[in-house]
Amino acid sequence: MKTFWLCFVPMFVAVDAIGVLPVYLGLTENLPKSRRTGVLIQSLITALVVALVFLIAGPALLRLIGITVPDFMVAGGILLLVISLYDLLTGEKKQQMVDTDTLGAVPIGIPLITGPAVLTLSVVLVDTYGIIPTTAAVVINITIAIIVFWFSKPIAIFLGNTGTKTLSKIASLLLASIAVMLIRKGVIEIIHDTLNYG
Repeated sequence: MKTFWLCFVPMFVAVDAIGVLPVYLGLTENLPKSRRTGVLIQSLITALVVALVFLIAGPALLRLIGITVPDFMVAGGILLLVISLYDLLTGEKKQQMVDTDTLGAVPIGIPLITGPAVLTLSVVLVDTYGIIPTTAAVVINITIAIIVFWFSKPIAIFLGNTGTKTLSKIASLLLASIAVMLIRKGVIEIIHDTLNYG
């Protein structure tokens, strides 16, 4: 159970459903309720398929092209740090004009729910804790995001603009901390491997 929580917590922070809630509301505010339901189903399927395919095939792909997990930890940590610092310093989640027919797939399914942070953590967590707890953490967190989006309007009213921004900042700060941890562990493992194996 401890292993599951060690996967669940960083994945929860990476998905950041509350942080992307204002973007989701902005993208779907003019859609009828029936269309929003379709968008959520499309989002769930897209986010899950992309995350699970990357989770299963990602480590093998890295080995195929000669990238070690410590290499990926450092590179992924830097990427997560940039993403989290951008969110912390600007307070912006990218929003764009999109085709309503594919709205659930892009940008809600990817990259709002399953983005670079989720994909990076998936590979690292599989290597550290195994595929079963990581898969469970990914599936549950994506499902939580869909539930949050389903109840988006009452949640937004309850939290208010300030509450939503505050929670998003906290999530970004935690993501930055996870990024630093990944970089630190990756560098230590690279040094260790270099000293032991030349």
